[in-house]
Amino acid sequence: MENHIVNNLVDYVTGVETGLDSNGRKNRGGHLMENLVESYIQKAGFVKGENYFKEMYIHEIAQKWNVDLSAISNSGKMEKRLDFVIKTDNQIYLIETNFYASGGSKLNETSRSYKQLAQEVDTIDGVTFVWFTDGKGWYSARHNLEETYDVMEHIYNIKDLESNIIGEVFG
Repeated sequence: MENHIVNNLVDYVTGVETGLDSNGRKNRGGHLMENLVESYIQKAGFVKGENYFKEMYIHEIAQKWNVDLSAISNSGKMEKRLDFVIKTDNQIYLIETNFYASGGSKLNETSRSYKQLAQEVDTIDGVTFVWFTDGKGWYSARHNLEETYDVMEHIYNIKDLESNIIGEVFG
């Protein structure tokens, strides 16, 4: 503020000054959320390339740990990339992250998609789906988010990250 790098505090906090509201900077909020989640994964003691991995495809996960993920890949016909994968001694955690600064149909589709993915993952022993999401965009889509929350065990926000949910869930 003092050096006029930020001209309007309200716009900065709501994401306008940082470009979070612009399609011209598509997914900047998502990348910021990925970086935030990754920092908490590292703080929890996980090491990239050893027990946590960034941007892994379903077929890579299946090959690396010899696990049948056909329930979530439509028998190998669909290829999804997960933001993060954490591997503990007895569990594989498939992690998606996103942040929505504004509402829209994308949020409703995302919550429906992740609800279905969570239900499919629940049929696979030793694999758990985890979703980290946040943002004021969810206010307009709160009913869809609530519907997903009702069936999904592991859905968290930034406050949960700050409260050491990664240590509790993955530890």
